[in-house]
Amino acid sequence: MSGTASQTPGQGAAIPEFKQIMGHPKPLWMLFMSEFWERFAFYGIRWAMVLYIVAQFHAGDPSGEKPASELYGAYLALVYAGAIFGGYVADKLIGFQRSILVGAVFMAVGLFMLTSPSQSLFNLGLATIIVGNGLFKPIISTMVGKLYATGDARRDSGFTIFYMGINIGAMIAPVITGILAKQIFGTEEAPHYQWVFISAGIGMLLSLVWFWFGRSQLKGIGLPPAGQEGLSRIAMVIGLGAVVGIPLFYTLLTIDATYLQYILMALFIVPAVMLLAEGFREGHVARDKVAALLIIFVFNVLFWMFFEQAGSSFTFLADKIVNREFGDWTFPLEWFQSVNSVAIITFAPIMAWMWVKMGKANPSIPRKFGLGLFFNGLAFLLLMVALSSMVDGNGKIPFWTLFMVYVIQSVGELCLSPIGLSMTTKLAPHRLAGMAMGCWFLSIAIGNNLAGIFAGRVSGSGGMTVESAHAGYTFGFWALAGAGVLLFVIAPLINKLMHGVK
Repeated sequence: MSGTASQTPGQGAAIPEFKQIMGHPKPLWMLFMSEFWERFAFYGIRWAMVLYIVAQFHAGDPSGEKPASELYGAYLALVYAGAIFGGYVADKLIGFQRSILVGAVFMAVGLFMLTSPSQSLFNLGLATIIVGNGLFKPIISTMVGKLYATGDARRDSGFTIFYMGINIGAMIAPVITGILAKQIFGTEEAPHYQWVFISAGIGMLLSLVWFWFGRSQLKGIGLPPAGQEGLSRIAMVIGLGAVVGIPLFYTLLTIDATYLQYILMALFIVPAVMLLAEGFREGHVARDKVAALLIIFVFNVLFWMFFEQAGSSFTFLADKIVNREFGDWTFPLEWFQSVNSVAIITFAPIMAWMWVKMGKANPSIPRKFGLGLFFNGLAFLLLMVALSSMVDGNGKIPFWTLFMVYVIQSVGELCLSPIGLSMTTKLAPHRLAGMAMGCWFLSIAIGNNLAGIFAGRVSGSGGMTVESAHAGYTFGFWALAGAGVLLFVIAPLINKLMHGVK
């Protein structure tokens, strides 16, 4: 399709005529780079956060692993929960472009605050990042969709290119931040973790600058509605974020992880009940679709609970129990965080081709979710075997085992994650599609907080050992395998409830 203006059905707004680069609207590449630097910032701190918390706030004592894992899990959970409010702010108050810019400023400020030696200021920095992420992350993804008419065949390809920006940023971030912390400003034995947060903050500033100068390419897409162009609304959003959002998320970060879990579950139950009520109102077909959606959300929680060990318990495992020695060279701990992105970039096109090639044998949505659980469980089975029969005389397991855990989990992610958002839009009642999407993000948030709680249990009060890791990961395997089997068994029932949705 050419770059001529066209109508987007259901929106009534014309798509501007864009210059085309490599067959796609020019603004796509600007959004690609803005997201690249934001993901660089987000994933750049992932490997270092729990290690820094233990080293800085617990004097390196292994007993700090449990609270570090719980704080990390709460942070991830609230990043997803906070994103629910971003759409409202962008739609009703300041427009998409301004939401992205304000969110980028909040995130940059929060990342630089993480360098503080005070845990209170560190937690305040995390709360600031959460506010900024809610204004930035869901909005920039939506902007990509606004570059194409609804029927434009290039839309999926455009999102694929954008998704590559996410994964390339995530792939290189741990490598660069690790070099800064361990080779330039610190050593392997004494990393200068503050430079991880400084470089992530710089990355976020680059994202801000890139979007600031590139937003003119959007030709009005994402601007505030007529009559709402004044700066007063921006001041109001910044004020609410600073006076309400940051203190709220700071409080949620610092309460007991179990209490946070109750709060997240309560937040999930309210819209879930509203979705069911709307389903009953619309008729038995809509009711059944909502029931199918909520059943799958439960399994989604379990998937992310174990998948998100990557930034917590797997980091401690790599640091203490994995043999990373190759002669005179040691595989950098932080490089494990890049394996997921490399695997996604490698396997995503293969699996996309495979689903198409399978034709009528292509698994249903519930069974793809089941496959995601099985692959996640297979990764834990590998760890279970390694920790029971591959431990060497130094108390270490082979390097390849943890490396393959990240690869296997990535395959599971590709079975489950890409179809989650699409499934939600297809099964949700039309009047509450946004609320259904909020439930999807809340299910991930609940899983992420549970991930922190589980990682804390794996480490225990005295820090991770071979025995504690084996016990925890054995539980993970059986939980995932059991859930996968159950989902495969009830898949025909769920498919019936979905009424033909594929």
